Amino acid sequence: MTDVVREGALQARLPVRELARACVDACTRAAAELGARRAGFDAVPDVWVDDGAVATAFTSERHLLINGRAPVNFAPLSRFWRTADGWVRTHANYPHHRELLLKVMGPADSLEAAFAERSALEVEEAVYGAGGLAVALRTPEEWAAHEQAVELAKRPLLERERLDSAPARVLAPIDATPLLPAAGLRVLDLTRVIAGPVATRTLALLGADVLRIDPPHLPELPDQHADTGFGKRSATLDLAADRGAFEELLAVADVVVTGYRPGALDRFGLSAEALAERRPGIVVAQLSAWGAYGPWSERRGFDSLVQVATGIAAVEGSPEQPGALPAQALDHGTGYLLAAEVLRAVREQSYDGGSRCVRLALARTAQWLMEEVPGGSAGRFGGLGAAGQEGAAGQVAQAACDGPDAWLAETDSRIGRLRYARSPVSFAGGPVDWARPPGPWGADPARWA
Repeated sequence: MTDVVREGALQARLPVRELARACVDACTRAAAELGARRAGFDAVPDVWVDDGAVATAFTSERHLLINGRAPVNFAPLSRFWRTADGWVRTHANYPHHRELLLKVMGPADSLEAAFAERSALEVEEAVYGAGGLAVALRTPEEWAAHEQAVELAKRPLLERERLDSAPARVLAPIDATPLLPAAGLRVLDLTRVIAGPVATRTLALLGADVLRIDPPHLPELPDQHADTGFGKRSATLDLAADRGAFEELLAVADVVVTGYRPGALDRFGLSAEALAERRPGIVVAQLSAWGAYGPWSERRGFDSLVQVATGIAAVEGSPEQPGALPAQALDHGTGYLLAAEVLRAVREQSYDGGSRCVRLALARTAQWLMEEVPGGSAGRFGGLGAAGQEGAAGQVAQAACDGPDAWLAETDSRIGRLRYARSPVSFAGGPVDWARPPGPWGADPARWA
């Protein structure tokens, strides 16, 4: 095994490079193992985890160009603010979140003074109480004592649950040119922002028919959608008014991936148990910011806010100014882990049957990054991809280049000429790019290909 580390990639005080590599490794191994199962191989294909590819993919939103234009990743009001006793970070990329922030804190031109007059926790509670997004900066010690952190620590990083005794899934054989482990799988993508769409973007790379469904009244940010929309189709559907249309999609779906707050979709019959009852053998993958338990389980959250709450921003910054990881690594890392868990569930289903549910949370990934484990980062992240899996694939890390250019590609699309980051998921005989570029948000019909 050759192990070449790309210097300068994802450098931080915390071992973010090791976390990123472990997450991609887990996903790549799961893909190779499912591919071997479906192709009837005696051995699992070797996998490649290249640090240059990983670093480029984990900052894919920064490398994207649309007709030569760089995307806008953070709105002006999504930033750190000094308070009377510390700092808060707000998230106001979406118009409705901006409006809620201003409703609580006052006009945009007087926000600095408004924040400076209040404590960080007061701002956090007031903005969240109104439905907005603001999180007080905490140290790792303060977060560890928080009730939500205590609840997270009781759970594993990767939560897996068998929901019923549905019969084993019969996976159609696939050929190996290229090897597409997820070929023929229909994936309903009910996710937003980065982590969930990264997971479903990866499943699309591996051959799945991914149909993203959004409510028509809640548009996705165009640049964000472009970055994470490769390989998918995008449709809008009102789950309350168009229930019949959704049930038709679900009737032949293999996987449902959700990225909304825990319980937010239950009223539409989208809890894991309700989905399994109507579609036995389904794989349900659930992603949340803070976890499906504890006092913050129903709160909205984003990578940048989770970094602030869990102490990452304090570690990466200084007493004078909070910091941040060199990438939205909680989003990207959790996205690759979520895709890995879907692939693993499908593979295990082919042997043992049963509807499956897998759950991940950004805050639990953050806790994993922050954990103190004897032996350092290698002990913390090593072996994740092969854990609990028979016949684990071999690993070969290629020498990385000096810059990201080797991991960037260009293509024409319905939204213009795109420069984009290639996927870091790479194994012998596997795909090298997505079958289709992203299209405009909501422009496709709500039906399977």
